[in-house]
Amino acid sequence: MGSLTQSKLPVIDFSIKNLNSCTLSSWVTTCRDVMHALEEYGCFIAMYDGVSQELHDAIFLVSKDLFDLPNEVKVLNTSDTPSHGYVGQEPVVPLYEGLGIENATTAEGAERFTKLMWPSGNQGFCGSALMFAKAVAELDQTVMKMVAKSYGIEEHYKSLLGSTSYLLRLIKYRSPQDNERNLGIVPHTDKSFMSILHQQEVKGLEVKTKDGKWIEVDPSPSSFIVMAGDACMAWTNGRIEAPCHRVMMQGNEERFSLGLFTFIRDLEIQIPQELVDDDHPLQFEAFDNYKYIHYYYTDEGKRSKCPIKSYCGI
Repeated sequence: MGSLTQSKLPVIDFSIKNLNSCTLSSWVTTCRDVMHALEEYGCFIAMYDGVSQELHDAIFLVSKDLFDLPNEVKVLNTSDTPSHGYVGQEPVVPLYEGLGIENATTAEGAERFTKLMWPSGNQGFCGSALMFAKAVAELDQTVMKMVAKSYGIEEHYKSLLGSTSYLLRLIKYRSPQDNERNLGIVPHTDKSFMSILHQQEVKGLEVKTKDGKWIEVDPSPSSFIVMAGDACMAWTNGRIEAPCHRVMMQGNEERFSLGLFTFIRDLEIQIPQELVDDDHPLQFEAFDNYKYIHYYYTDEGKRSKCPIKSYCGI
């Protein structure tokens, strides 16, 4: 299983003050720190004030209301894409329950989901979810601009940005009963392009380092875990690897978290020529992000040690 290590993930200041401090040097320094963290760990902790304490409190409050709905309402959250709708009561991960809002940064996406759960409306939920998704999407785009600039592939990123869709997943883990394992979610890499996770105060998220140790990620209202997904790993020609992570439940408190996942829709992701050279031969063919998700849920995809490599690796 690998042991827990005392080392920490890199923490990077994404406060508006730091990024707007008129000096190019703070942007350049942040950029350098981001690239080092992504190439070394595949993820980092962003201290980000684009989500206020009020919004943090509000989104977790309405999350609890959502999970208190009857199961027959929650299962109405379906999707054509595996694991984008309601997932719960699964024997492999009995503690886990999650719902997904597709196109979460659009008013239509937030409203469609809200109407489904609360036919008579729930403005508090709809407004908080939309505001939260938009604020976190801004962090995602800032990070991706830094990646694109550092690799000299800004034009490539612009075309991806135009085809980006955002899924907001609201997640709850109940505490394990007497005879249950404390595994919240099995070790995995995300099938997304990028993922940004935000935890309430209960710990549980662990990220695996390249040498096989697990780092526990402490939650705080202003900390967001920015994590590369498999699609980003292929797009950067393997320079950034998607990190393996899991959730281990401790104690007897329920744990709530939120994930904003970016996917590239209706566009084949091409690996930029600029990232292919003698030291970095081409590792991946062009691929479709959503077809890859479907592949992952086939028997072959589930068996694979590195699904993105077995899907479009060279």
